[in-house]
Amino acid sequence: MVSAAIAVIFAAAGFVIQPAAGILVIAAAAAFCSVFYAFTKARYQNLAQLSEQIDLVLHNANHLFIGEASEGELSILHSEVTKMTLRLREQNDVLKREKTHLAESMADIAHQLRTPLTSVNLILSLLENNPDEKERKAMIRETKELFLQMDWLLTSLLKLSRLDAGIVVFQREEIDVRDLISSALRPLSISMELHNITLQTDVPKGICIQGDSGWLSEAIQNILKNCMESAGDDGEIAISCQDNLLFTEIMIHDSGAGFAKEDLPHLFERFYRGKQAGATGYGIGLALCKTIITRQEGRIIAKNHPQGGAAFIIHFSK
Repeated sequence: MVSAAIAVIFAAAGFVIQPAAGILVIAAAAAFCSVFYAFTKARYQNLAQLSEQIDLVLHNANHLFIGEASEGELSILHSEVTKMTLRLREQNDVLKREKTHLAESMADIAHQLRTPLTSVNLILSLLENNPDEKERKAMIRETKELFLQMDWLLTSLLKLSRLDAGIVVFQREEIDVRDLISSALRPLSISMELHNITLQTDVPKGICIQGDSGWLSEAIQNILKNCMESAGDDGEIAISCQDNLLFTEIMIHDSGAGFAKEDLPHLFERFYRGKQAGATGYGIGLALCKTIITRQEGRIIAKNHPQGGAAFIIHFSK
């Protein structure tokens, strides 16, 4: 309307000066308004199409494509909306995976707790009607062990949930590897002695890494527990450390049977207990161990040692 008013004013002035000038102004104004109308209509059509596609994205989970525009400003807008759509889709997929993982984890936790609870209930029912004092004491000891297992399971699950939620702040300090290994071995020394497990350590003096000593000690302790179960009575565990310009390596090796080939890709998955019929544990220790190490810029792998048995290798980059 403003353009039309300006065109009328200039056309009137043109007719005052000369009729041909007025006609020329009217023709130019008509051409300009026609082109302006065509381009404006096309822009609004593109905006309406973009709005329609955004609406489809919001209400239709399977719709993702947003068409491209050839015009400069609209092309930028299309590009930004596409980026936003992709980011929203990625976040939505992450939320779906987390929801599925949470449901599976809850089912696994319930299953893991149900097993010792069922055993406790059975022992208590037997204990109630058993007059033999020795058998009653044995049952009470077994019940205590089951409660300790459940306590360890719940504590480990709590630690995993804290790590997943990102509320754990790891300290960044210089740690002597010898002190770290000693700290991890200290709570297990009596158990090793009772099972007559031979321990060999080859950790040179002065090798240091960066990390949180408390959490890393717990990670190595979980590996050692796994090696103790694998080695069994009269078994052997060897701990060695090497240092070079790129990384520091800690290797823990046991004299057990090693890993089944099909178990190797899944050893650090939560609640994975192996395909072997005699597999023990809850499938929590190694998962917790890997989470602790990787969150502190380390890397851990598990494999069968060339000389037999299982080997856990930890790398800390310089």
